[in-house]
Amino acid sequence: MSLDVYEKIQTPATTEAQTVDEVITLDHLTREKGRFKTQTVSGQEVRVFLERGSVLDAGHLLKSSCARVIRVEYAPEAVTRATAPDWPSFARACYHLGNRHVRLQMGDLWLQMMPDHVLEDMLLSFGLRIEHRDAAFIPERGAYSAQAHHHDH
Repeated sequence: MSLDVYEKIQTPATTEAQTVDEVITLDHLTREKGRFKTQTVSGQEVRVFLERGSVLDAGHLLKSSCARVIRVEYAPEAVTRATAPDWPSFARACYHLGNRHVRLQMGDLWLQMMPDHVLEDMLLSFGLRIEHRDAAFIPERGAYSAQAHHHDH
């Protein structure tokens, strides 16, 4: 029997304690889908049917049709982490990757992206250091996504 999920009941920002029955770990592409099938850490099948445009983050809680609570966690993924020696190099790298519509996760003088040897060679030519690792990949949501568009007109 699978757990059917139709409802997101809690976001990571909510502080109310909630008992969790199951945990699912999701990669970045699955977290952006409204409909998908996966398995909990314990092996229980889960079918998710959420509103279109709903993005899941670590800490979100989902409620199944049988009232079981499922917590979302980030799955480790193969990523390329590039570290810049200075802000001009970092800005140049982000500009060229953005110009190619590459999905990025960014921090102070570092970025993560999905592995791509051509883009990695470009980053090396800009003076960035490249490292391959397994880590959660949490890309920027983009200027036109519903969850990233917060300013008033």
